[in-house]
Amino acid sequence: MVLRVIHILTGSVLLGGFLFDQSASTLTPWLWGAAISGMTILIIDMHASFAILFELRGIAVLIKIILLLLINIFFEQRILLMMIILTIGVLSSHMSKKYRHQLFFFAEKIVSDKRRG
Repeated sequence: MVLRVIHILTGSVLLGGFLFDQSASTLTPWLWGAAISGMTILIIDMHASFAILFELRGIAVLIKIILLLLINIFFEQRILLMMIILTIGVLSSHMSKKYRHQLFFFAEKIVSDKRRG
């Protein structure tokens, strides 16, 4: 829970910093905070089951990582990209478990994580 709070707070400050045109030096710690907390959450989920990488929630994380990396290439579109990242995060985290844990690949061979959440 604490990691998720840190992740949401740091990502929100990062988006706000982009919106209010803050300097890169001001935003760098928030970017690192969001990236490290997000990767830590992913690693914890992968420790429980690598199936997350084939579930909708894991695919959403991979898409968010790609979009975050695209900010370096399309810096002028950073606000739009961060809003898309935030939207994907909210939707993939708050949809019903039925969809969030749905396996898209190798469903017949992979056992999904049985923890709640």
